Amino acid sequence: MMSGYRLKYFLAIFSQLFSTVFKSSVYILLSWFIDTWLISNERPIPAYGIGLGFVLLALCEGLFTFYSNSTANYIAEKMALRIRNNLYDQIQRLNFAYHATVDTGDLIQRATSDVDAVRRFFSEQAIGIGRICFLYAVNFIAIYRMDSSLALSTLMIVPLVFLMALFFFRKIGKRYEAYQNQDALLSTMLQENLTGVRVVKAFARQDYEIEKYRKENWKKFLLGKKLVFTEALFWPSTDLLCGFQMVISYMLGAYATISGRISVGDFVAFQALIVWIIWPIRNMGRLIVQMSRAFISFQRIMEIFANEQEPLDEGTVMPRKVPEGEINFDHVSFAYQPENETLHDLSFHVSPGQSVAIIGPTGSGKTSLINLLPRFYEYTSGRITLDGMELNRIPRNYLRKHIGIVEQEPFLFSRSIAENITYGAGREVSTDEIIQAAKAAAIHESILSFEKGYDTLVGERGVTLSGGQKQRIAIARTLLKNPKILLLDDATSSVDMDTEVEIRAALNELMKDRTTFIIAHRIQTIMQADLILVMDQGKIVQSGTHQELVQQEGFYRQIFNLQSQIEEALEKELSHGG
Repeated sequence: MMSGYRLKYFLAIFSQLFSTVFKSSVYILLSWFIDTWLISNERPIPAYGIGLGFVLLALCEGLFTFYSNSTANYIAEKMALRIRNNLYDQIQRLNFAYHATVDTGDLIQRATSDVDAVRRFFSEQAIGIGRICFLYAVNFIAIYRMDSSLALSTLMIVPLVFLMALFFFRKIGKRYEAYQNQDALLSTMLQENLTGVRVVKAFARQDYEIEKYRKENWKKFLLGKKLVFTEALFWPSTDLLCGFQMVISYMLGAYATISGRISVGDFVAFQALIVWIIWPIRNMGRLIVQMSRAFISFQRIMEIFANEQEPLDEGTVMPRKVPEGEINFDHVSFAYQPENETLHDLSFHVSPGQSVAIIGPTGSGKTSLINLLPRFYEYTSGRITLDGMELNRIPRNYLRKHIGIVEQEPFLFSRSIAENITYGAGREVSTDEIIQAAKAAAIHESILSFEKGYDTLVGERGVTLSGGQKQRIAIARTLLKNPKILLLDDATSSVDMDTEVEIRAALNELMKDRTTFIIAHRIQTIMQADLILVMDQGKIVQSGTHQELVQQEGFYRQIFNLQSQIEEALEKELSHGG
């Protein structure tokens, strides 16, 4: 994490030694001035020389302090930059199983608040610990040179403050972790609510959501109150110890002066030096307590790095050409969890350019099946081959470059329509290519109806567009990518019938000369497929063409008859209404 910055950071800490030496030298010079000029009435150097000495010492102290603080802050910012970049890179490369279980708000919390806590550790706390250590060491030596017993008396407070700091370190660490977890929960709630704001308003659930947020926010308030109270307890406790140490030290110093062990000038310097011993120790305790936050935040960040990335495709072989699209499933099984198999012994063959439709009840394994093709997940047994090559030996980037996916709920970024269409192309795209893809997806005219045309900014997740418009832009995006294998995950289920006709025409254009897998619930969507797979409980229970399956007893014919009856009834109703 500190690669490339260790030497600079060491110099920043070491600069505090010189800053401390010059700070203490001011008081030593003051002691000499009092004893020599004021009491002994000697004038070994001119008065302006003494004044110049004070100025130079203060200037040197300021320069080293400035260098130390500015360097530490610069390195802290660079390290925060590196951590954020690495963390974002890690999150991008984590597998689908991780993203399916983690809360988005929690990731945001760790990538922002926790990273900032680590930044503060390097900009303030680590450099502060170094400064305090040097302050104590240099000033202890300066006092020791005056009187060893006075120096030893300053050690009384050190073990007490450290023990108290360690006690509060543990307490605050636990409470800060609970506070951060609750803060992450609030971030998740906010993110979900803003994403689903239309659903909230449609069901008039604003009051419910507000009350739910208030309850969780109150929990955060109580956790924050406990955290602040625990930190607040530390200050009066250490102040009491430090105040007691100051009184004892002043009494011992006064006694040493009266008894003639030290001079008046030494006593004046001792009063200043003892402050720069005792209060830094008190601040050491404060920094130790604050460091508990940084350590907890660092642990929360490292928990993300501890998760396994998608494998780097070691042992894979890069095909030398664009895939033809021949796919074979040979007794394939898959499980998200080892004890609970999701897909069981699937076997079928798809020739290049053929279309395969998958139908079945919810939870039958349809989406799990197509998720194996881009290697979002790895099958646990059996074989899947693409053009005769084992799928898990083909690099993921190659597969995903040549596989296009159109989802039931397409995701659009908060960018222009043109940028959304070109997102998956992976190359420079001309305006003519964008327009051709939009025309093929039957969305070109709709785009031109917007005031800014292709430069129109869509809202977050495409909320400013209708469902049909979003779907057709997603189809245009896939067309521009020009994949050889196409996965359609129920791409027409959430639109009206007129829009479905337009989308189906666009999909027919998209499916030309491509091996296509179609998940659908409407029989009309898949009747023309070359192969229809009927799935139930992770198994293929029927397979064949539409004509073959309607002749067989089973789930497919039941769904076909039911949907046909509904459509006939609807047509009669419309005719009667006409």
